[in-house]
Amino acid sequence: MKNVRILDCTLRDGGRIIDCKFPDADIEEISNRLAEAKIDIVELGFLRDWRKLKYEGNSTFFTDVDQMAPYTRNRKKGTMYLAFVDFGMFDFDTLKPYDGNSIDGIRVGFTRKDYLNSEQEVIRCLNIVKERGYKLFVQGVNSLGYTDKELLEIIDLVNSVKPYGFGIVDTYGAMYVDDVRRIYTLVDHNLDDEICIDFHSHNNFQLSFSFAQEIISMSHGKRNIIIDATLNGMGKAAGNLNTELIVDFLIRKMGYHYDLDMIFDIIDDYMYQIKQEKSWGYSIPSMMAGIYKSHPNNIIFLTEKFRLATKDIKYILSMIDPALRQRYDYDNIRALYEKYNHTKVDDRESVEKLAAMLKDRKVLLLLPGSTIDTYADTIEQYIAENNPFIISVNFVTKFGDKANRLAFFGSEKRYLRAAGREQECNVASVSNIDGYSDTDLVFNYESLIARENEDFENSMIMLLNLLRRIEVENFAIAGFDGYQKGEPNYSKDVIREDDRFKHRYDEITLNMRKMLKAYKEKMIKPEVCFLTPSVYADIFKTE
Repeated sequence: MKNVRILDCTLRDGGRIIDCKFPDADIEEISNRLAEAKIDIVELGFLRDWRKLKYEGNSTFFTDVDQMAPYTRNRKKGTMYLAFVDFGMFDFDTLKPYDGNSIDGIRVGFTRKDYLNSEQEVIRCLNIVKERGYKLFVQGVNSLGYTDKELLEIIDLVNSVKPYGFGIVDTYGAMYVDDVRRIYTLVDHNLDDEICIDFHSHNNFQLSFSFAQEIISMSHGKRNIIIDATLNGMGKAAGNLNTELIVDFLIRKMGYHYDLDMIFDIIDDYMYQIKQEKSWGYSIPSMMAGIYKSHPNNIIFLTEKFRLATKDIKYILSMIDPALRQRYDYDNIRALYEKYNHTKVDDRESVEKLAAMLKDRKVLLLLPGSTIDTYADTIEQYIAENNPFIISVNFVTKFGDKANRLAFFGSEKRYLRAAGREQECNVASVSNIDGYSDTDLVFNYESLIARENEDFENSMIMLLNLLRRIEVENFAIAGFDGYQKGEPNYSKDVIREDDRFKHRYDEITLNMRKMLKAYKEKMIKPEVCFLTPSVYADIFKTE
Protein backbone atom coordinates (compact mmCIF):
# COMPACT_ATOMS: atom_id res chain seq x y z
CA MET A 1 0.00 0.00 0.00
CA LYS A 2 1.44 3.34 -1.02
CA ASN A 3 2.30 5.84 1.71
CA VAL A 4 3.09 8.83 -0.55
CA ARG A 5 0.44 11.04 -2.13
CA ILE A 6 0.74 14.07 -4.39
CA LEU A 7 -1.18 17.26 -3.69
CA ASP A 8 -1.35 19.48 -6.75
CA CYS A 9 -1.82 23.12 -5.72
CA THR A 10 -1.49 24.72 -9.16
CA LEU A 11 -4.92 26.34 -8.96
CA ARG A 12 -4.15 27.77 -5.51
CA ASP A 13 -0.46 28.46 -4.84
CA GLY A 14 0.58 28.37 -8.48
CA GLY A 15 -2.27 30.70 -9.32
CA ARG A 16 -0.92 33.50 -7.14
CA ILE A 17 1.36 34.55 -9.98
CA ILE A 18 -1.73 35.53 -11.98
CA ASP A 19 -3.72 36.68 -8.94
CA CYS A 20 -5.63 33.38 -9.25
CA LYS A 21 -7.47 34.66 -12.34
CA PHE A 22 -8.15 31.36 -14.09
CA PRO A 23 -11.15 31.20 -16.45
CA ASP A 24 -13.91 28.99 -15.08
CA ALA A 25 -13.55 26.60 -18.02
CA ASP A 26 -9.82 26.22 -17.32
CA ILE A 27 -10.41 25.55 -13.63
CA GLU A 28 -12.87 22.80 -14.50
CA GLU A 29 -10.65 21.28 -17.16
CA ILE A 30 -7.45 21.38 -15.09
CA SER A 31 -9.10 19.91 -11.98
CA ASN A 32 -10.85 17.18 -14.00
CA ARG A 33 -7.71 16.20 -15.89
CA LEU A 34 -5.60 16.14 -12.73
CA ALA A 35 -8.11 13.66 -11.35
CA GLU A 36 -7.93 11.65 -14.58
CA ALA A 37 -4.13 11.58 -14.19
CA LYS A 38 -4.80 9.95 -10.78
CA ILE A 39 -3.37 12.86 -8.78
CA ASP A 40 -4.35 12.07 -5.20
CA ILE A 41 -5.32 15.53 -3.94
CA VAL A 42 -6.36 18.60 -5.93
CA GLU A 43 -6.38 21.98 -4.22
CA LEU A 44 -8.96 24.13 -5.99
CA GLY A 45 -8.13 27.52 -4.48
CA PHE A 46 -8.48 29.84 -1.51
CA LEU A 47 -11.48 30.46 0.73
CA ARG A 48 -11.85 34.15 1.58
CA ASP A 49 -14.27 36.25 3.65
CA TRP A 50 -17.29 37.22 1.51
CA ARG A 51 -17.46 40.62 3.22
CA LYS A 52 -13.98 41.51 1.98
CA LEU A 53 -13.99 39.86 -1.43
CA LYS A 54 -16.73 39.70 -4.04
CA TYR A 55 -16.71 36.45 -5.98
CA GLU A 56 -17.70 36.89 -9.64
CA GLY A 57 -16.24 33.75 -11.15
CA ASN A 58 -13.10 33.24 -13.27
CA SER A 59 -11.03 33.08 -10.12
CA THR A 60 -9.79 30.57 -7.57
CA PHE A 61 -10.41 33.04 -4.76
CA PHE A 62 -13.72 31.61 -3.53
CA THR A 63 -15.96 32.83 -0.71
CA ASP A 64 -18.23 29.78 -0.32
CA VAL A 65 -17.73 26.03 -0.68
CA ASP A 66 -20.69 25.85 -3.07
CA GLN A 67 -18.73 27.89 -5.61
CA MET A 68 -16.24 24.99 -5.87
CA ALA A 69 -18.88 22.31 -6.35
CA PRO A 70 -18.88 22.52 -10.21
CA TYR A 71 -15.21 21.54 -10.22
CA THR A 72 -15.70 18.35 -8.19
CA ARG A 73 -18.66 16.85 -10.09
CA ASN A 74 -16.54 14.59 -12.27
CA ARG A 75 -14.49 13.33 -9.35
CA LYS A 76 -12.60 10.11 -9.78
CA LYS A 77 -12.29 7.40 -7.18
CA GLY A 78 -9.41 8.19 -4.85
CA THR A 79 -9.19 11.91 -5.64
CA MET A 80 -9.66 14.38 -2.79
CA TYR A 81 -10.49 18.09 -3.28
CA LEU A 82 -9.35 20.82 -0.91
CA ALA A 83 -9.43 24.56 -0.33
CA PHE A 84 -6.90 26.66 1.55
CA VAL A 85 -7.70 29.21 4.26
CA ASP A 86 -5.26 31.77 5.63
CA PHE A 87 -6.12 32.37 9.30
CA GLY A 88 -7.64 35.81 9.71
CA MET A 89 -8.86 36.02 6.11
CA PHE A 90 -12.02 33.90 6.42
CA ASP A 91 -14.92 33.81 8.86
CA PHE A 92 -15.06 30.15 9.91
CA ASP A 93 -18.48 30.66 11.48
CA THR A 94 -19.87 31.05 7.93
CA LEU A 95 -18.48 27.68 6.78
CA LYS A 96 -21.29 25.48 5.48
CA PRO A 97 -21.42 21.87 6.68
CA TYR A 98 -19.87 19.22 4.45
CA ASP A 99 -22.48 17.63 2.17
CA GLY A 100 -20.34 15.58 -0.22
CA ASN A 101 -21.05 17.84 -3.21
CA SER A 102 -18.03 20.13 -3.00
CA ILE A 103 -14.59 20.01 -1.42
CA ASP A 104 -13.61 17.22 0.97
CA GLY A 105 -11.17 19.08 3.16
CA ILE A 106 -9.69 22.42 4.16
CA ARG A 107 -6.09 23.38 4.79
CA VAL A 108 -5.74 26.10 7.41
CA GLY A 109 -2.52 28.09 7.43
CA PHE A 110 -1.42 30.27 10.32
CA THR A 111 1.78 32.14 11.11
CA ARG A 112 3.96 32.05 14.22
CA LYS A 113 2.53 35.47 15.10
CA ASP A 114 -1.02 34.13 14.78
CA TYR A 115 -0.14 31.23 17.07
CA LEU A 116 1.56 33.39 19.71
CA ASN A 117 -1.14 36.08 19.73
CA SER A 118 -4.31 34.09 19.03
CA GLU A 119 -3.70 30.49 20.00
CA GLN A 120 -7.21 29.82 21.36
CA GLU A 121 -8.88 31.38 18.33
CA VAL A 122 -6.68 29.30 16.03
CA ILE A 123 -7.73 26.15 17.89
CA ARG A 124 -11.40 27.19 17.76
CA CYS A 125 -11.25 27.68 13.98
CA LEU A 126 -9.49 24.36 13.44
CA ASN A 127 -12.16 22.57 15.43
CA ILE A 128 -14.94 24.25 13.42
CA VAL A 129 -13.55 22.70 10.23
CA LYS A 130 -13.71 19.23 11.80
CA GLU A 131 -17.09 19.80 13.40
CA ARG A 132 -18.55 20.83 10.02
CA GLY A 133 -17.46 17.48 8.60
CA TYR A 134 -14.38 18.36 6.54
CA LYS A 135 -10.97 16.73 6.61
CA LEU A 136 -8.70 19.20 8.39
CA PHE A 137 -5.13 19.94 7.35
CA VAL A 138 -3.03 22.20 9.59
CA GLN A 139 -0.31 24.29 7.93
CA GLY A 140 2.13 26.06 10.27
CA VAL A 141 3.41 28.71 7.87
CA ASN A 142 7.22 29.11 7.70
CA SER A 143 8.37 26.10 9.72
CA LEU A 144 11.90 27.54 9.85
CA GLY A 145 10.56 30.50 11.82
CA TYR A 146 9.81 28.33 14.87
CA THR A 147 12.32 27.27 17.49
CA ASP A 148 12.38 23.53 18.19
CA LYS A 149 10.57 24.22 21.46
CA GLU A 150 7.83 26.20 19.70
CA LEU A 151 7.49 23.54 17.02
CA LEU A 152 6.99 20.90 19.69
CA GLU A 153 4.27 23.09 21.20
CA ILE A 154 2.60 23.29 17.78
CA ILE A 155 2.80 19.50 17.47
CA ASP A 156 1.14 19.12 20.88
CA LEU A 157 -1.63 21.43 19.68
CA VAL A 158 -2.01 19.44 16.47
CA ASN A 159 -2.11 16.13 18.34
CA SER A 160 -4.90 17.48 20.54
CA VAL A 161 -6.95 18.61 17.52
CA LYS A 162 -6.20 15.41 15.55
CA PRO A 163 -6.36 16.71 11.96
CA TYR A 164 -5.98 14.59 8.86
CA GLY A 165 -2.60 16.16 8.05
CA PHE A 166 0.05 18.52 9.37
CA GLY A 167 2.28 20.54 7.07
CA ILE A 168 5.99 21.32 7.11
CA VAL A 169 6.14 24.53 5.08
CA ASP A 170 9.22 26.15 3.50
CA THR A 171 7.36 29.40 2.94
CA TYR A 172 10.31 31.51 1.81
CA GLY A 173 12.32 28.84 0.00
CA ALA A 174 15.04 29.13 2.65
CA MET A 175 15.57 25.52 3.70
CA TYR A 176 18.59 23.34 3.07
CA VAL A 177 18.61 19.55 3.31
CA ASP A 178 19.81 19.60 6.93
CA ASP A 179 16.84 21.83 7.84
CA VAL A 180 14.45 19.36 6.20
CA ARG A 181 16.00 16.43 8.05
CA ARG A 182 15.94 18.20 11.40
CA ILE A 183 12.35 19.42 11.15
CA TYR A 184 10.97 16.22 9.62
CA THR A 185 12.64 14.10 12.32
CA LEU A 186 11.27 16.34 15.06
CA VAL A 187 7.75 16.20 13.61
CA ASP A 188 7.81 12.49 12.77
CA HIS A 189 8.97 11.50 16.28
CA ASN A 190 6.35 13.58 18.06
CA LEU A 191 3.31 13.71 15.77
CA ASP A 192 0.50 11.18 16.26
CA ASP A 193 1.11 8.22 13.92
CA GLU A 194 -2.34 8.58 12.36
CA ILE A 195 -1.68 12.14 11.13
CA CYS A 196 -0.16 12.60 7.66
CA ILE A 197 2.88 14.82 7.21
CA ASP A 198 2.47 17.25 4.33
CA PHE A 199 5.54 18.94 2.80
CA HIS A 200 5.29 22.21 0.89
CA SER A 201 8.41 23.87 -0.49
CA HIS A 202 9.41 26.77 -2.73
CA ASN A 203 12.22 26.33 -5.21
CA ASN A 204 14.47 29.33 -4.48
CA PHE A 205 17.57 27.15 -4.07
CA GLN A 206 16.49 24.59 -6.71
CA LEU A 207 16.16 21.96 -3.98
CA SER A 208 12.43 21.19 -3.98
CA PHE A 209 12.75 17.94 -5.92
CA SER A 210 15.65 16.85 -3.73
CA PHE A 211 13.63 17.68 -0.60
CA ALA A 212 10.71 15.58 -1.85
CA GLN A 213 12.96 12.57 -2.34
CA GLU A 214 14.50 13.12 1.10
CA ILE A 215 11.08 13.24 2.78
CA ILE A 216 10.01 10.08 0.95
CA SER A 217 13.20 8.31 2.03
CA MET A 218 12.83 9.41 5.67
CA SER A 219 9.23 8.14 5.79
CA HIS A 220 10.61 4.58 5.38
CA GLY A 221 7.33 3.54 3.76
CA LYS A 222 5.54 3.81 7.11
CA ARG A 223 4.44 7.39 7.78
CA ASN A 224 1.75 8.61 5.39
CA ILE A 225 3.12 11.69 3.64
CA ILE A 226 1.79 14.23 1.17
CA ILE A 227 4.04 16.13 -1.25
CA ASP A 228 2.82 19.47 -2.62
CA ALA A 229 3.60 20.35 -6.24
CA THR A 230 2.40 22.49 -9.15
CA LEU A 231 2.25 21.88 -12.87
CA ASN A 232 5.50 23.02 -14.50
CA GLY A 233 6.49 24.34 -11.04
CA MET A 234 4.11 27.29 -11.52
CA GLY A 235 4.34 29.85 -8.74
CA LYS A 236 5.57 33.27 -7.72
CA ALA A 237 9.28 34.00 -8.12
CA ALA A 238 11.16 30.66 -8.11
CA GLY A 239 7.95 28.62 -8.10
CA ASN A 240 7.36 25.20 -6.53
CA LEU A 241 8.19 21.53 -6.93
CA ASN A 242 7.14 20.39 -10.41
CA THR A 243 4.21 17.99 -10.41
CA GLU A 244 5.60 16.22 -13.49
CA LEU A 245 8.94 15.57 -11.74
CA ILE A 246 7.49 13.98 -8.63
CA VAL A 247 4.97 12.03 -10.72
CA ASP A 248 7.75 10.60 -12.90
CA PHE A 249 9.84 9.78 -9.81
CA LEU A 250 7.00 7.88 -8.12
CA ILE A 251 6.19 6.00 -11.32
CA ARG A 252 9.75 4.94 -12.13
CA LYS A 253 11.22 4.52 -8.67
CA MET A 254 8.23 3.32 -6.63
CA GLY A 255 5.89 1.75 -9.17
CA TYR A 256 3.01 4.17 -8.53
CA HIS A 257 0.25 4.55 -11.11
CA TYR A 258 -0.15 8.09 -12.43
CA ASP A 259 -0.78 9.21 -16.02
CA LEU A 260 2.31 11.27 -16.89
CA ASP A 261 1.13 11.83 -20.46
CA MET A 262 -2.01 13.47 -19.14
CA ILE A 263 0.12 15.74 -16.95
CA PHE A 264 2.18 16.76 -19.97
CA ASP A 265 -1.01 17.50 -21.92
CA ILE A 266 -2.30 19.83 -19.18
CA ILE A 267 1.03 21.66 -19.18
CA ASP A 268 0.98 22.03 -22.97
CA ASP A 269 -2.65 23.18 -23.07
CA TYR A 270 -2.63 25.61 -20.12
CA MET A 271 0.75 26.25 -18.51
CA TYR A 272 2.56 27.05 -21.73
CA GLN A 273 0.34 30.06 -22.48
CA ILE A 274 0.58 31.37 -18.93
CA LYS A 275 4.37 31.12 -19.01
CA GLN A 276 4.45 33.20 -22.16
CA GLU A 277 2.99 36.04 -20.12
CA LYS A 278 4.34 35.38 -16.61
CA SER A 279 7.80 34.24 -15.66
CA TRP A 280 8.74 31.92 -12.81
CA GLY A 281 11.65 29.66 -12.01
CA TYR A 282 15.19 30.02 -10.77
CA SER A 283 16.74 33.48 -10.71
CA ILE A 284 19.39 35.19 -8.65
CA PRO A 285 16.82 37.56 -7.04
CA SER A 286 14.78 34.51 -6.00
CA MET A 287 17.90 33.03 -4.50
CA MET A 288 18.27 36.27 -2.50
CA ALA A 289 14.68 35.91 -1.29
CA GLY A 290 15.61 32.48 0.05
CA ILE A 291 18.77 33.72 1.74
CA TYR A 292 16.95 36.56 3.49
CA LYS A 293 13.68 34.64 4.06
CA SER A 294 11.79 37.37 2.25
CA HIS A 295 8.31 37.52 0.77
CA PRO A 296 8.67 37.16 -3.03
CA ASN A 297 6.69 40.38 -3.61
CA ASN A 298 9.65 42.32 -2.19
CA ILE A 299 11.87 40.81 -4.88
CA ILE A 300 9.35 41.39 -7.63
CA PHE A 301 8.92 45.04 -6.61
CA LEU A 302 12.66 45.75 -6.45
CA THR A 303 13.22 44.01 -9.78
CA GLU A 304 10.34 45.53 -11.75
CA LYS A 305 10.09 48.98 -10.13
CA PHE A 306 13.76 49.90 -9.82
CA ARG A 307 15.43 47.41 -12.18
CA LEU A 308 18.27 46.98 -9.73
CA ALA A 309 21.44 44.97 -10.09
CA THR A 310 21.45 41.74 -8.10
CA LYS A 311 23.92 42.95 -5.48
CA ASP A 312 21.75 46.05 -4.92
CA ILE A 313 18.71 43.84 -4.30
CA LYS A 314 20.83 41.83 -1.84
CA TYR A 315 21.84 44.93 0.12
CA ILE A 316 18.32 46.40 0.25
CA LEU A 317 16.85 43.08 1.40
CA SER A 318 19.43 42.98 4.19
CA MET A 319 18.28 46.45 5.28
CA ILE A 320 14.70 45.27 5.89
CA ASP A 321 14.00 44.21 9.45
CA PRO A 322 13.89 40.36 9.49
CA ALA A 323 10.34 40.39 10.90
CA LEU A 324 9.20 42.73 8.12
CA ARG A 325 10.82 40.76 5.28
CA GLN A 326 8.12 38.11 5.57
CA ARG A 327 5.50 40.53 4.31
CA TYR A 328 5.71 43.39 1.86
CA ASP A 329 5.56 47.12 2.51
CA TYR A 330 6.33 49.03 -0.65
CA ASP A 331 6.57 52.40 1.11
CA ASN A 332 9.23 50.96 3.41
CA ILE A 333 11.13 49.51 0.45
CA ARG A 334 11.05 52.88 -1.34
CA ALA A 335 12.47 54.58 1.76
CA LEU A 336 15.23 51.97 2.05
CA TYR A 337 15.98 52.28 -1.67
CA GLU A 338 16.45 56.04 -1.28
CA LYS A 339 18.64 55.52 1.80
CA TYR A 340 20.71 52.91 -0.01
CA ASN A 341 21.13 55.11 -3.08
CA HIS A 342 22.29 57.94 -0.82
CA THR A 343 25.16 55.82 0.53
CA LYS A 344 26.02 53.83 -2.58
CA VAL A 345 29.32 54.71 -4.27
CA ASP A 346 31.54 53.12 -6.86
CA ASP A 347 34.57 52.43 -4.69
CA ARG A 348 36.71 50.45 -7.13
CA GLU A 349 39.24 53.27 -7.50
CA SER A 350 39.49 53.71 -3.73
CA VAL A 351 40.04 49.98 -3.27
CA GLU A 352 42.81 50.03 -5.88
CA LYS A 353 44.52 53.00 -4.20
CA LEU A 354 44.40 51.38 -0.77
CA ALA A 355 45.72 48.11 -2.18
CA ALA A 356 48.64 50.02 -3.70
CA MET A 357 49.38 51.69 -0.35
CA LEU A 358 49.52 48.35 1.45
CA LYS A 359 51.32 46.33 -1.21
CA ASP A 360 54.33 44.51 0.24
CA ARG A 361 53.95 46.41 3.52
CA LYS A 362 53.38 45.24 7.05
CA VAL A 363 50.16 46.70 8.44
CA LEU A 364 49.43 48.03 11.92
CA LEU A 365 45.81 48.67 12.95
CA LEU A 366 45.50 51.26 15.70
CA LEU A 367 42.29 51.41 17.72
CA PRO A 368 41.59 54.19 20.27
CA GLY A 369 41.73 51.97 23.38
CA SER A 370 43.53 53.22 26.49
CA THR A 371 46.38 50.75 25.98
CA ILE A 372 47.85 52.89 23.16
CA ASP A 373 48.84 55.26 26.00
CA THR A 374 50.12 52.66 28.46
CA TYR A 375 51.89 50.60 25.77
CA ALA A 376 53.14 53.53 23.69
CA ASP A 377 56.76 52.37 23.93
CA THR A 378 55.84 48.89 22.66
CA ILE A 379 54.01 50.41 19.71
CA GLU A 380 56.90 52.79 18.91
CA GLN A 381 59.36 49.90 19.01
CA TYR A 382 57.21 47.82 16.63
CA ILE A 383 57.03 50.75 14.21
CA ALA A 384 60.78 51.35 14.36
CA GLU A 385 61.55 47.68 13.68
CA ASN A 386 58.91 46.92 11.03
CA ASN A 387 58.10 50.23 9.27
CA PRO A 388 54.41 49.25 8.93
CA PHE A 389 51.69 51.15 7.14
CA ILE A 390 49.45 52.39 9.97
CA ILE A 391 45.65 52.49 9.79
CA SER A 392 44.00 54.26 12.71
CA VAL A 393 40.30 53.72 13.35
CA ASN A 394 38.06 56.75 14.01
CA PHE A 395 40.92 59.04 15.01
CA VAL A 396 44.09 60.64 13.69
CA THR A 397 47.13 59.08 15.33
CA LYS A 398 50.45 60.68 16.22
CA PHE A 399 52.32 57.42 15.65
CA GLY A 400 54.32 57.24 12.43
CA ASP A 401 54.54 59.85 9.69
CA LYS A 402 51.65 61.16 7.63
CA ALA A 403 52.75 59.60 4.36
CA ASN A 404 52.73 56.10 5.88
CA ARG A 405 49.42 56.13 7.65
CA LEU A 406 45.68 56.40 6.95
CA ALA A 407 42.87 57.52 9.20
CA PHE A 408 39.83 55.27 8.61
CA PHE A 409 36.40 56.51 9.75
CA GLY A 410 33.32 54.34 10.02
CA SER A 411 31.52 56.76 12.36
CA GLU A 412 30.15 60.11 11.23
CA LYS A 413 30.44 61.52 14.77
CA ARG A 414 34.11 60.53 15.05
CA TYR A 415 34.78 61.83 11.55
CA LEU A 416 33.39 65.28 12.27
CA ARG A 417 35.17 65.55 15.62
CA ALA A 418 38.56 64.16 14.60
CA ALA A 419 41.31 66.67 15.39
CA GLY A 420 43.77 67.25 12.56
CA ARG A 421 41.80 65.25 9.97
CA GLU A 422 42.04 67.97 7.33
CA GLN A 423 45.82 68.01 7.58
CA GLU A 424 46.26 64.26 7.09
CA CYS A 425 47.69 62.94 3.83
CA ASN A 426 45.40 59.90 3.72
CA VAL A 427 41.84 59.79 5.03
CA ALA A 428 39.27 57.06 4.34
CA SER A 429 35.56 57.25 5.09
CA VAL A 430 32.58 54.96 4.71
CA SER A 431 29.90 56.18 2.31
CA ASN A 432 27.17 56.61 4.93
CA ILE A 433 29.10 59.55 6.42
CA ASP A 434 27.50 62.82 5.36
CA GLY A 435 29.90 65.51 4.24
CA TYR A 436 32.97 63.40 3.55
CA SER A 437 35.71 65.22 1.67
CA ASP A 438 36.33 64.94 -2.07
CA THR A 439 39.91 63.97 -1.26
CA ASP A 440 38.90 61.04 0.97
CA LEU A 441 39.10 57.43 -0.12
CA VAL A 442 35.40 56.50 0.14
CA PHE A 443 34.23 52.90 0.53
CA ASN A 444 30.77 51.51 -0.05
CA TYR A 445 29.01 51.16 3.32
CA GLU A 446 26.84 48.14 2.49
CA SER A 447 29.82 46.07 1.37
CA LEU A 448 31.53 46.47 4.76
CA ILE A 449 28.79 45.64 7.24
CA ALA A 450 27.17 42.43 8.50
CA ARG A 451 23.53 43.29 9.20
CA GLU A 452 22.73 39.96 10.81
CA ASN A 453 24.52 41.17 13.96
CA GLU A 454 23.02 43.91 16.15
CA ASP A 455 26.36 45.76 16.29
CA PHE A 456 26.95 45.52 12.55
CA GLU A 457 28.13 49.15 12.26
CA ASN A 458 31.27 48.59 14.34
CA SER A 459 34.11 50.44 12.61
CA MET A 460 36.73 47.75 13.31
CA ILE A 461 34.56 45.14 11.63
CA MET A 462 34.11 47.46 8.65
CA LEU A 463 37.88 47.90 8.38
CA LEU A 464 38.49 44.16 8.61
CA ASN A 465 35.95 43.55 5.86
CA LEU A 466 37.69 46.18 3.74
CA LEU A 467 41.05 44.48 4.29
CA ARG A 468 39.47 41.22 3.19
CA ARG A 469 38.43 42.86 -0.06
CA ILE A 470 42.08 43.61 -0.84
CA GLU A 471 43.23 40.22 0.50
CA VAL A 472 45.20 41.51 3.50
CA GLU A 473 45.23 38.89 6.25
CA ASN A 474 48.48 39.67 8.05
CA PHE A 475 48.54 42.61 10.44
CA ALA A 476 49.33 43.76 13.95
CA ILE A 477 46.73 45.32 16.22
CA ALA A 478 47.05 47.79 19.09
CA GLY A 479 44.42 49.56 21.20
CA PHE A 480 41.67 47.03 20.46
CA ASP A 481 41.02 46.66 24.19
CA GLY A 482 37.31 45.86 24.37
CA TYR A 483 34.93 47.42 26.87
CA GLN A 484 35.53 46.89 30.57
CA LYS A 485 33.33 48.30 33.31
CA GLY A 486 35.04 50.63 35.77
CA GLU A 487 38.13 51.00 33.57
CA PRO A 488 39.13 53.73 31.07
CA ASN A 489 38.11 52.47 27.65
CA TYR A 490 39.63 55.15 25.40
CA SER A 491 42.95 56.89 25.02
CA LYS A 492 42.75 60.15 26.96
CA ASP A 493 44.22 62.11 24.03
CA VAL A 494 41.93 60.67 21.37
CA ILE A 495 38.28 60.14 22.39
CA ARG A 496 36.39 61.47 25.36
CA GLU A 497 35.11 58.73 27.66
CA ASP A 498 31.41 58.05 27.06
CA ASP A 499 29.71 55.62 29.43
CA ARG A 500 26.17 55.97 28.07
CA PHE A 501 26.39 52.43 26.74
CA LYS A 502 28.05 50.82 29.74
CA HIS A 503 24.86 48.81 30.35
CA ARG A 504 25.55 47.13 26.97
CA TYR A 505 29.25 46.43 27.43
CA ASP A 506 28.80 42.68 27.94
CA GLU A 507 26.36 42.42 25.04
CA ILE A 508 28.63 44.42 22.72
CA THR A 509 31.59 42.23 23.65
CA LEU A 510 29.57 39.07 22.93
CA ASN A 511 28.40 40.42 19.56
CA MET A 512 31.94 41.45 18.63
CA ARG A 513 33.26 38.01 19.50
CA LYS A 514 30.64 36.41 17.25
CA MET A 515 31.57 38.68 14.32
CA LEU A 516 35.32 38.22 14.86
CA LYS A 517 35.00 34.44 15.08
CA ALA A 518 32.99 34.40 11.84
CA TYR A 519 35.65 36.62 10.26
CA LYS A 520 38.50 34.39 11.46
CA GLU A 521 36.83 31.27 10.04
CA LYS A 522 36.95 32.79 6.54
CA MET A 523 40.66 33.70 6.75
CA ILE A 524 42.96 31.43 4.75
CA LYS A 525 46.39 31.93 6.37
CA PRO A 526 45.97 34.60 9.01
CA GLU A 527 48.89 36.15 10.88
CA VAL A 528 47.45 38.50 13.50
CA CYS A 529 49.60 39.91 16.27
CA PHE A 530 48.24 41.86 19.26
CA LEU A 531 50.74 44.41 20.59
CA THR A 532 48.49 45.42 23.50
CA PRO A 533 46.12 43.46 25.79
CA SER A 534 42.67 42.76 24.30
CA VAL A 535 39.61 40.78 25.29
CA TYR A 536 39.57 39.54 21.69
CA ALA A 537 43.19 38.37 21.36
CA ASP A 538 42.34 34.69 22.04
CA ILE A 539 40.14 34.53 18.94
CA PHE A 540 43.10 34.96 16.61
CA LYS A 541 45.50 32.63 18.40
CA THR A 542 46.78 29.85 16.18
CA GLU A 543 47.22 26.26 17.30
